[in-house]
Amino acid sequence: MSRERTYRAAVALGRTGMRALGMQVTWLGAEHVPTEGPVLLAATHVSYPDFVFVQDAARSSGRYLRFMTRHDVWHVPGVARAMTAMRHVPVDREAPAGAYVVARRLLRDGEAVCAFPEAGISYSYTVRSLMRGVASLARETGAPVVPVALWGSQRVWSVGVPDDLGREPRPDLTRGRRIDVSFGRPLAIGPDEDLTAWTCRLGGVLTEQLEELQQQPHHRPPPGEHAPWYPAHLGGHAPTRAEAAHLDVVPRAAVRPTWGPLQPGSGVAPPASRAGW
Repeated sequence: MSRERTYRAAVALGRTGMRALGMQVTWLGAEHVPTEGPVLLAATHVSYPDFVFVQDAARSSGRYLRFMTRHDVWHVPGVARAMTAMRHVPVDREAPAGAYVVARRLLRDGEAVCAFPEAGISYSYTVRSLMRGVASLARETGAPVVPVALWGSQRVWSVGVPDDLGREPRPDLTRGRRIDVSFGRPLAIGPDEDLTAWTCRLGGVLTEQLEELQQQPHHRPPPGEHAPWYPAHLGGHAPTRAEAAHLDVVPRAAVRPTWGPLQPGSGVAPPASRAGW
């Protein structure tokens, strides 16, 4: 545990910030995160500080999660050394193979690795296209996959439709926000399973978990409120999936949704791509 001093300090700093803002982080299903051995968490992504809330919710397992994170975070002065000390994994979406190798090694060392398979925040607040990396890592290492959904953090600091000057929403430090985190039952993938089909299954599971949180009474916008932070198909004013298509920067190798809200007028969800891993 002595090597985790940096991580403990970061967790303490995060919890101090949450207390200062009166945030309430609640969770369910944390018993699905094993207290030891390799495990791969696959989380939805609705805000920039999601990793803070997922780690806080997972603390009952006693695990320090190794997050797969955008590589440019390591370019921030003073942050790179801490990220490396906490054994997080830098991900370059243009060349993801390096991150895959590091994550695979961590899993083989018995670590808990958390990936955001959407490879970015969804502007529509639906589960957008997913990368196959989670399925591939699980198939190769045998690690169970715990699906994770969270909601409420998008009201703290997230993406949004840019204004006339091209600016996205700034952080909202309103006190008393509630963030809910849901850990689902572990999923397994067989040695011969198709990565695309399994990733579509994951998309469906994550969608079910996310919408269950989104429809909780304390997360619903009051009648008449303009709610750009709430998905359109549930009555909010975020862009629809179609409207968000030009805003979501999605890797070409991602599996396109066969889950979630239907495309307007099509009657069916769009087909899955089979390019990449």
